[in-house]
Amino acid sequence: MKILMASSEAVPYAKTGGLADAVSALSITLAKLGHEVKLVIPRYYGIDRGALTLIPEAMGVPVGGGEEWCAVYTTDLEGSPKKNPVTVYFIDHEKFFGRDGIYGTPSEPDFLDNPRRFTFFSRSVFQLCRKIDWYPEVLHAHDWPAAMVPVFLKFGERREGFAKTVSVLTIHNLGYQGIYSKDNYWYTRLGWNEFYTAGFEDWSMMNLLKAGIYSADKLNTVSPNYAEETKTSAQGFRLDGALRYRAADYTGILNGIDSQLWNPKTDTLLPAKYNPKDMSGKAKNKEALQKEYGLHPDPKLPIIGMITRLTGQKGVGALFGPAYGSAFSICRDMNLQFVLLGSGEAWCENELQSLSGRLSNFKARIGYSEDISHLIEAGADFFLMPSQYEPCGLNQMYSLAYGTVPIVRSTGGLADTVSNFHEETGEGTGFMFNDLTPSAIYNTVGWAVWAYYNRRPQIEAMRLRGMQQDFSWEKSAKKYLDMYESALTPSTK
Repeated sequence: MKILMASSEAVPYAKTGGLADAVSALSITLAKLGHEVKLVIPRYYGIDRGALTLIPEAMGVPVGGGEEWCAVYTTDLEGSPKKNPVTVYFIDHEKFFGRDGIYGTPSEPDFLDNPRRFTFFSRSVFQLCRKIDWYPEVLHAHDWPAAMVPVFLKFGERREGFAKTVSVLTIHNLGYQGIYSKDNYWYTRLGWNEFYTAGFEDWSMMNLLKAGIYSADKLNTVSPNYAEETKTSAQGFRLDGALRYRAADYTGILNGIDSQLWNPKTDTLLPAKYNPKDMSGKAKNKEALQKEYGLHPDPKLPIIGMITRLTGQKGVGALFGPAYGSAFSICRDMNLQFVLLGSGEAWCENELQSLSGRLSNFKARIGYSEDISHLIEAGADFFLMPSQYEPCGLNQMYSLAYGTVPIVRSTGGLADTVSNFHEETGEGTGFMFNDLTPSAIYNTVGWAVWAYYNRRPQIEAMRLRGMQQDFSWEKSAKKYLDMYESALTPSTK
C-alpha cells in the first residue's frame, strides 16, 4: 500500500509532544511491514538544510490570490528499514517556517499567521505528489495543522492522480483545534459554500480540525476509551456532536511504544539492565536515582516518579496547587520519596522549587533530560499520572515495561492500558482513581504505599505482569492498516 503521512511534527526533526513520536514510529512500522510510506513535514528553522538533499526546481503552491513558491528537501527517516526506507520530504518556505518555534514562541505562543502557514502546508502535500509523480492510496493527516489535507482532497483535489486516494485524520489531542478568525478563510481558495459544507464554521470563527473531521474518509484518535470520551460533552471540546455524527467512521487505536528504545533489557541509558527473570538491576537503578536527586539511598523506601508537562491537562493543580494540592501532604504523611522531571506553567515550577526546599523527601528537576527520564522509569517503584484527560499517554506504558507500577486517573488511554489492583486476588497492573481531586490522589497514593509495605508479593507480581504487556507499534500498525482498507474498499469497488 502507498501511504503518505502529513504532519507538523516528526522525530528527530521537530517535536513538541507525543505527536512527533507517534508519526515517525507508525511510519517506520508500516514500512517494516512492507508498505511504501512517505512523510511530509515543514522545514523549520532548526532543521539543518545541509543534512538534506534538495530536489531541483522550486514548487508552486496555489493559495490565496496566486501561488506561494517553496523548495523541497528530502532524506530517509532514521530507523526505517534500509531495504524499504521511509522518505521524508521537507517543505521549505522561509516566510512561514524559517523562524523559531513550530506553532509559536514564549513571547507569541500562537503565531498569528498559523492558519495561513498550515493551509499552505496542507495544499503543498498535493503539489509534492505531482512534483515527484507519486500518488498515494492513503493520505494520512495528523491533528489540526494537517487537517486541511482531507478538506482539499474532498473539495477539489480528488482528480488527476488522486481520484482513488482516500483520507484518514488522526486526532492526537482534541483540545487543540486550530480555531482562527474566518478572515483567513480566503487564503484556502475554497468557496464560501465549502466554508459551511466542509464544516469550518465555528460560531464566528473557522475551525480547521472540525473541517477535517467532516471531510476525512476515516477518523481515529489514539486510544479506544478516549474515542468514546470525545463523543461526550464533558470531553468533546465542543466537537462531540461532530464526532457523534461521524461515529460510524471514527475509532480509537492505541499508540504503541518504541520497544527497542524503551526496554530495560537493552536500555543503554541505565546504570544496570534487567528483565523479568532477573530484576536485580532495578534495585541498582533505584539507588542511582536516589543519588541523582540527592535523596537518602534507602532501598526500603518506595519512590514515586513523575515525568510530565506542568499544565492543567496533566492534573498538576490537584497535586501541586498552593494551599490545596496533595503533594505536600503525601510527602509529609507517608514513608516514601518523590521525584519529578518536568516543565511548564510558571506557578507550578515555582511551587515545585518551594516543595523541594521544604521537604527532604521531595525533589524536582525543571526541564527535560532523556537520560533522567529513563532513570526515573527504571528506578522508581510507582509512576504517578493524575491527568485531567489523556488521549493515549506513553509514560504509563513505559512504566509497565520497566516494572514500575502506575498510579493513574481512570481516563483516556490510561484506562485502556492499566488495570486496577484487586486486593483479594492480587490482579491488576496499577492503582486507579476516578475523581481529579487532591483527596483522591492522596488516598490512591496511600493505597499503593500501603500495598508496597503490606502486600509486597502482590506488588512484585504486578511488576512482572506489567512487563509482559504488548504495547508494540506493530500491533497498532495492523489496526491502522485495517482502517486504511476499510476506507479504500468503497472507493475501489
